Amino acid sequence: MFRVLLPSLALLSASCNLPSVEYRGITPTRVTVQGSVFDVRQRGNRAEAIRINPQYGPRFGPIRDRAGLAMALVSGCRAVSVTGDQAQAFGRLDCGSGAAPILSNPQSYDCVPLRGSSIPEIGQIRVDLDCDPA
Repeated sequence: MFRVLLPSLALLSASCNLPSVEYRGITPTRVTVQGSVFDVRQRGNRAEAIRINPQYGPRFGPIRDRAGLAMALVSGCRAVSVTGDQAQAFGRLDCGSGAAPILSNPQSYDCVPLRGSSIPEIGQIRVDLDCDPA
């Protein structure tokens, strides 16, 4: 029984960070935003953020905001909508005129919000981030 159970568990745990079909083959950019670590993939004006770190009882509200910030950082565009769940979020990007820029050399970033930079906007809060390559 263990010969069947062990390989099955290994496959399940290995598939936790697999992108959806639309984003397969795209190299992720790893970004840390307020303690949440995301692998972000971008295709045109859409992005996917997969949270890869364990967190106890995360609610989607705070995770959604962090995933949107991670998508904005990677794409250089504003995330106008973010849907999904605590583990995998999908975003629609607003890049102004033209398509979203594609990073030629993706890298990992570690970001923290700047204290006192939060500005309430309609339905959201804008925050300035201080990011360093990880």
